[in-house]
Amino acid sequence: MSDPNPRRRLAGVLLLISLVAMVAGTALVVPSGLTLNPYDSGAVLIAVREQVGVHLAELAFDVVGWMGLTAAGLVLAGAVHAEPVPAQAWRPYLERLAGGLLAGAGLAGVLHDAGNLAVTQLAARPAAPGVETVAMGVLLTAKWTVNLAGLLWVAATVAGAVGWAMPAGLRVAGLIAALSGLSAVVLPWTTGAAGPAPGLEQLGYALHLPVMIWYAVLGGRYLRRRDVP
Repeated sequence: MSDPNPRRRLAGVLLLISLVAMVAGTALVVPSGLTLNPYDSGAVLIAVREQVGVHLAELAFDVVGWMGLTAAGLVLAGAVHAEPVPAQAWRPYLERLAGGLLAGAGLAGVLHDAGNLAVTQLAARPAAPGVETVAMGVLLTAKWTVNLAGLLWVAATVAGAVGWAMPAGLRVAGLIAALSGLSAVVLPWTTGAAGPAPGLEQLGYALHLPVMIWYAVLGGRYLRRRDVP
């Protein structure tokens, strides 16, 4: 029997791979203390130099996660029902928007990882002039790039919760998760020029968890159901 909706199933696989990879990367970072605080770039360079293997493994998982999210967004943007109900003629546009925003979030996340990879090279040159200042600039750029990724992910969640076909309960859960994710994105902006403390940054990660859980549920639904429109 042929699969009537292979694109949705592929998107489900990509979403689950993406989220598992991100969780695996986080599981490496938190115990090792490699949270890369830009306001203590000297300590960051030492930590990366001493745990370069763990750092590169975490980056590998994170890159897989963000690339999986990008691929899932592109697949979902192309998996639009060709003939929508006349009363919902707006839905295909919102579905494409959601997929495009999700892909954009993934690309921003990959750029974030590129900055963290550059820090690995800086850590290998501790005697280079101004290396700590350069590292601080790179880390700050990486932090704000991942903030942008979070914002795009939240926007994709809102558009997807409204536009993608799903049960009403899952739709409401998506909007609630988006509110939690938006709180995570806004947190760094509330600190002004001082920047977020490590504890506040960890709170931001926790607030983004509902978004990840919602996409895990959505990915599992796409993978199991062959009749999802």
